[in-house]
Amino acid sequence: MPAFSLPLPIARALLNPVFRISMHHALPWQVQRALLDAGSVLQVLPAGTRVERIRLGGRPAERITAGSPASVGAVLYLHGGGYAVGSPATHRSLAAHLAAETGLPVYVPDYRLAPEHPYPAALDDAEAAFQELVSTGLRPEDIAVSGDSAGGGLSLALALRLRDEHGTAPAALGLIAPWADPNQSPDRSRDLVISKPWSRACAAAYLGDGDGLDPGYAPLLGDLRGLPPTYVQVDEGELLHDQCVRLAAALRAADVPTQFSVTRGLWHVAQLQASLVAPAAAATRELAAFLGESLRAARTRSIG
Repeated sequence: MPAFSLPLPIARALLNPVFRISMHHALPWQVQRALLDAGSVLQVLPAGTRVERIRLGGRPAERITAGSPASVGAVLYLHGGGYAVGSPATHRSLAAHLAAETGLPVYVPDYRLAPEHPYPAALDDAEAAFQELVSTGLRPEDIAVSGDSAGGGLSLALALRLRDEHGTAPAALGLIAPWADPNQSPDRSRDLVISKPWSRACAAAYLGDGDGLDPGYAPLLGDLRGLPPTYVQVDEGELLHDQCVRLAAALRAADVPTQFSVTRGLWHVAQLQASLVAPAAAATRELAAFLGESLRAARTRSIG
């Protein structure tokens, strides 16, 4: 738990203007990115966190650890931001909490962003990052893939590509409010973090001239059979709540071992505030526990 936890109403009141200003559809993408990166300096990292700037899959990336690795394995974390904003810096605290809780290195690639690099650039970069981790001696089942929002959708798309083009699968998928179908328009105008105009602008920027029915772009529309154990977290007040309910049902219908957790009173990817808000820290610990247990189970199966 954080040493000091902000009450939820106060945290919401503080965050509301930050997101309304920095993630406004009328702002140029470069301005949004700069504002979010600037705000990341206020993030609190767990004690003992070490951040190494590396190259992974041909892209800049961060390798985040907290203490000595507890065992063989790694987490590949794909950050959110509608495929148009976000970076390893904006998600450093969340990745550091996962590293501290799992005892494993967490790799956060700085994948290419839309609209300068529309689909499939982000997916190509995620695939390259995963394959480079494998080239270092890790097996696919030694790697768990996790991500939030657009990064959650990207994690799903990566698992589909690994299955279809490489015949492999990660140990698990840990998804925070995954944006698994950018075609779907939200029913409401906004939640605390995301607005409908912003999400539609992100969807169009990422799609470019592509096909919206391509499962690489909208993995919820694809064949989900054969995916690894998957954990989906979402808050009931999010614009993406209904889509996550739909995803969990589709995963279960495809016989994918699925855990689905719904929080109440948090906000979109509140795990980013795990250092400041106790319920967000609890959700992050639950995700980390799932990733760690899935990696141990995958190693046991491979030995057996």
